[in-house]
Amino acid sequence: MAQPLRRQIVFLNLAILVPVFLVIAWAARATFREQINTLEAESRSTAATVVALLERGLNLSAVQTVMSEIPLPTGAVVTVTDEQSTVLARSRDPEQYVGTRISATALPMAEVPEFVVREGVDGVERVFANALFRGGPYLVSVGIPTRVANERVAPIFQRNLIIVVGITLFTLILEFLLLRPYTRAFDRAIDFAGRVASGDMTAPEPARMPSLEMERLQNSVIEMLAKLREAREAVAAQVAEERRMRQELESLQRQVIRQERLAAIGVLVSGVAHELNNPLQAILGFAELLQIRNDVPEHVRGELLLIQKESARASAIIRNLSRFSRQQSAAASPVRLRDVVSSVVELRQRKLEEDNIELEVHENDDPPVVAVFQELQQVVLNFMINAEQAVKETPGPRRITIRVTGDPTVARMEVEDTGVGVPTDDEPKLFQPFFTTKPVGEGTGLGLSVSYGIIQSHGGSIGYRRAASGGAVFYFELPAAPSDEKPA
Repeated sequence: MAQPLRRQIVFLNLAILVPVFLVIAWAARATFREQINTLEAESRSTAATVVALLERGLNLSAVQTVMSEIPLPTGAVVTVTDEQSTVLARSRDPEQYVGTRISATALPMAEVPEFVVREGVDGVERVFANALFRGGPYLVSVGIPTRVANERVAPIFQRNLIIVVGITLFTLILEFLLLRPYTRAFDRAIDFAGRVASGDMTAPEPARMPSLEMERLQNSVIEMLAKLREAREAVAAQVAEERRMRQELESLQRQVIRQERLAAIGVLVSGVAHELNNPLQAILGFAELLQIRNDVPEHVRGELLLIQKESARASAIIRNLSRFSRQQSAAASPVRLRDVVSSVVELRQRKLEEDNIELEVHENDDPPVVAVFQELQQVVLNFMINAEQAVKETPGPRRITIRVTGDPTVARMEVEDTGVGVPTDDEPKLFQPFFTTKPVGEGTGLGLSVSYGIIQSHGGSIGYRRAASGGAVFYFELPAAPSDEKPA
């Protein structure tokens, strides 16, 4: 597993320090051996001096006085013993050791080694040099404590240790000062990489880098981000364009399907309209003939007038169906939507009162539009009939609201009801021929499709949306008539 840079630097320093300390320890041990050899030489020299004094004929008492005055390291001792290892003279504590035997198993003097490291009778480890005075015969032993070697080596070891520790601290401080800008740069790079991973392509502000290579890396990253942003924007634009093209294609496909369906019912509608128009013309003609007869009572004459009016409206509807099947409109003229609404309300007012349906009409200053009055009347009538059938099925308040609004460029009419609205799955099929949400026998599915064809032929738009109350809102918009075609 990767380790942080700071930790790796610490491990590297430790890896360097361990061998250095081992070398220092080895050097200290070698120096200690050298000091032991030096102590051996000093003890041999002192032993030779004592033997020389004895050879001059000095007695043991005078030799002991001289031995006590020889300059030796602290703790050193000079001893003269006989063949039985009895102390005859001693430079340290003579009163305690002179006359005592220091070893029960003494070696013959000829076999005593010239140099040995051992503990003295006082328990102190010393470096002993032995010299034989044959005139006695006596054995002269000079012992210097081994701690003297340690005391001489310790300053050297301490000095070396202080130097190493100082160099190490200096190196760590120098590394910290040199690596701090790099670690900051790395931390900044890690933070920036995290932001990029989360989708933030904002380029970082250029910062001062500790080296030319990292500055080049920073510039390369900023340039790479700029290209990534451009690529992402290009991809987003391409996706948006493809989405728009797909929506246009779907719209064109829907239009083609709608046109094919409309064309399919066109032949049927044309034949039905032709067959219905003949009996309607007969009914209309006989109603007119009966009205001009003098023997017809007045109340009958009123009913005949109603038959004539409704027959004429039915004939106009059939003509609209014929125009719808041919996808072309008759001659149009400037009309106002408020007048169209008024005429339809007049026809449906009685039916609304019988069904206890409240009707609200809001009319603003709508501009005139160029259209066929009867065709717009048919559209409004289809909207109202659908709204009436929708509110009949609700237990709540039964209310239909008609709004006529507009501005200088467009006139708008919408019909809102308090019904349950149209299911979401059925919304795309509302204006398809023969599609209906009404029970069998209550709708043919042609009302909205005919209305769609009429509004489209006038250059307008028609649609549906869900009302705030949950009901349905059907609306259409038509372009306002040019100023030179407005009615007087």
